[in-house]
Amino acid sequence: MSGKALSIPKELVLEMYKKMQRIRKFEETAATFFAEGKIPGFVHLYIGEEAVAVGACANLRDDDFITSTHRGHGHIVAKGGNLKLMMAELFGKESGYCKGKGGSMHIADAELGILGANGIVGAGHNIAVGAGWSAQYRGTDQVSVCFFGDASTNISSFHEAMNLASVWKLPVIFVCENNLYGISVSQERHQAIKDISLRAAGYGIPSLTADGNDVFAVYEHVNTAIERARAGGGPSLLEFKTYRHRGHFEGDTAAYRPEEEVEEWLKKDPIPRLERYMLDKKIADEKRISEICSEVEAEIREALDFASGSQVPEIGTSVLNIYSDLVEEARVR
Repeated sequence: MSGKALSIPKELVLEMYKKMQRIRKFEETAATFFAEGKIPGFVHLYIGEEAVAVGACANLRDDDFITSTHRGHGHIVAKGGNLKLMMAELFGKESGYCKGKGGSMHIADAELGILGANGIVGAGHNIAVGAGWSAQYRGTDQVSVCFFGDASTNISSFHEAMNLASVWKLPVIFVCENNLYGISVSQERHQAIKDISLRAAGYGIPSLTADGNDVFAVYEHVNTAIERARAGGGPSLLEFKTYRHRGHFEGDTAAYRPEEEVEEWLKKDPIPRLERYMLDKKIADEKRISEICSEVEAEIREALDFASGSQVPEIGTSVLNIYSDLVEEARVR
């Protein structure tokens, strides 16, 4: 683990561990019910990447912004999203975050600064820049954190966002979760560079590449970037190397990944890694770790009960909260 980990308060370490477990258990539950055909649409799980979202969001306030991706459950949970509303949304229930119309890839919570997960690759880049510009224009010290994958840095929106953020010195932290694959294509096949952080040089902004399975390393590097952004220093590009334990989406067997590679990365699982650290530094004993896991499992059961007891939206509501002005105008006519 990062050498600076000892400077992080015990309470924060325990909270980060609980959030990582919360993400893992939520995702495992989603996998189970999707396999049973009870969750519609597509599901892209965040299992294995928990340290990035938790380490980054541990630095954020409720009024700070994040933009997410199609693999967004972890970001939502790490920013403080409501598990009940998330679970209901996955099940397509009217009590969900988006009234059951968004599903897994389109969860948002404006009150928590969660500007939406997104089914379009690279769509979050410029939304994050817009949020950063808003903070600058309004004279606040809010920051915007943009989560995205390695392959999305090949898309024009990434470069547009980086350029505008650098020119205007916007308080945006670009967080690349490099899990080494763009769907089924390995990074070495879609990019000529090994480290995506190199792309920051073209825009004159600071960057680095670090271990995305070390929650303390993520926390510390994002902390530095946020302090710089709040002080008016402009954007940063942080690349965290990590790995998704499952296929690109549920149902993807990931046969394109070498078995040896998968086995090696599974040994780097961020959750057992943090558990070993907590035990070694006497931050928590086996009993406390077990209690935290039990608490999280209870939260997941409550979320499932909430989703199960919620109603499926009426067909007539399909046009509501989407084109509301047009619907209201039609009613008036």
